[in-house]
Amino acid sequence: MNAAKPAGHLKEMRKELPRGTLRGINPQRLKMSKNSITGMPLFKRGKVKDIYDLGDRLLIVASDRVSCFDVVLPTKIPGKGKIVTALSAYWFREMEDIVGSHLLTTDVEQFPFICRRYKEQLEGRSMLVKRAVPARVECLVRGYLFGTGWKEYCEHGHVCGIRLPQGLVEASRLKEPLFIPSTKESLGTHHDDITFQQMADIVGPEKARAMRDLSITIYLRAEEMAEAKGIIIAATKFTFGLADGRLILIDELLTPDSSRFWPVESYQPGQLPESFGKQYVRDYLLSLKWDTKPPVPALPPEVVQKTQENYFEALQKLTAPPSRCFGR
Repeated sequence: MNAAKPAGHLKEMRKELPRGTLRGINPQRLKMSKNSITGMPLFKRGKVKDIYDLGDRLLIVASDRVSCFDVVLPTKIPGKGKIVTALSAYWFREMEDIVGSHLLTTDVEQFPFICRRYKEQLEGRSMLVKRAVPARVECLVRGYLFGTGWKEYCEHGHVCGIRLPQGLVEASRLKEPLFIPSTKESLGTHHDDITFQQMADIVGPEKARAMRDLSITIYLRAEEMAEAKGIIIAATKFTFGLADGRLILIDELLTPDSSRFWPVESYQPGQLPESFGKQYVRDYLLSLKWDTKPPVPALPPEVVQKTQENYFEALQKLTAPPSRCFGR
């Protein structure tokens, strides 16, 4: 990949994002120097993130690993972890008047002393966050009809039990966004969609209503902001937790990993647009007729490059002023 293009984009954006958000994103040094940090207590190792225990706080480190179909691929996407971190930090701050988040800082200089020796590995791809108890339900909001939702609509006329008007086509914009809660029993398992009543039975009626209302409110604001910058947020997933008795956003927010982003300029109902982020990887793997079971195929260089460019473009568009995105 030609390093000059992303370097130029990042130079402009560095002025617009919070301090520490994009520090260390150098196209010549995008990869993590190690897969994990052995000098800090590991709290949890996820498919694409490593979380370290710092007492009353946690350190989330986003790797360049990529997961598709609930498996981790052997090939990494250089810089992916830094872009996911940058976008999450951006959106957490944009939404803080609606609901708080676990984010404390992305500036390594403000991390606990134990983290300082790993500055090169942490710069740009880590968040110091407050501890929270994760809700047992995740919140998906769909603004457009595609994927499994489209298949279910074609077969039954509804999505997760929610009846939709007749005559919709693939990628149709929905009149009202759909709120679809889901559970995940264990690491590496698929999410199972549930009804709102089932969600209420799990987390309690009051908390279920609050999570639903916050999810829709955040989605509507983000959708409007993103569309002004040339990106459609077709769907996105929110993760909530409890800290000090209050609901907050945790994990990541409105990134290419947790969302489906489409370019405004190529959107047309009836046709599924090319997506930003890892959907390009998913489409490549599907073209191989892979059964989604080990052994996991490696990605060729051209797929890695295209995916990396997609992530960079999403970051550049979403964090730049609307006028810059449209060349005004």
